[in-house]
Amino acid sequence: MLPKQIRMIGFVALSCLFFVNIYASTEEAKQPVFSKTTFDLGIVVSDLDKAAKFYTEVIGMTEIKGFTAPADVATSFGLTDNQPAVVRRFVMADVEGAPSLKLMAFPDAPGAKSDQKYIHSTLGFSYLTLFVNDMDAAVERANKAGVKLLGTTPAKLGANRYLAVYKDLDGNFIELIGPSKKNATGK
Repeated sequence: MLPKQIRMIGFVALSCLFFVNIYASTEEAKQPVFSKTTFDLGIVVSDLDKAAKFYTEVIGMTEIKGFTAPADVATSFGLTDNQPAVVRRFVMADVEGAPSLKLMAFPDAPGAKSDQKYIHSTLGFSYLTLFVNDMDAAVERANKAGVKLLGTTPAKLGANRYLAVYKDLDGNFIELIGPSKKNATGK
């Protein structure tokens, strides 16, 4: 009986190894494609300083450490035609792993402005949606900076959720969605 028990133990051990291998392969297959669940968005702007002021003072973002890429590096990546890149980064919250908006300008090779009359006027990225905690404060910042809200916004989307729309200095659409204390109380 001893050899039969040894064979049984061997069979069980091999079976366990087989199933562990299958499980490990399944776990590897479940590994996500992306290492972060957020993404950064780069926008080429006509005036980097004015755009930085807009995204901090009007939108309410915080500037964090940016980076530069010399002309030869940016060219070797296939991003520019021998133009250096100075990238300023902005976040909604200065926390590890936060998505960032990367602004850059190329004064020696200014790009052509796209037709942004409506979000459907040009193919490609058309607007940025940000979720705010205080729509009233967001609208106040825009008004203080002389930024005109588009359409009849802020507009109610649902139970105390409002949408405000305007454009940045280069005509890119910005949507803000969030609650309003004024409108919630009927003031």
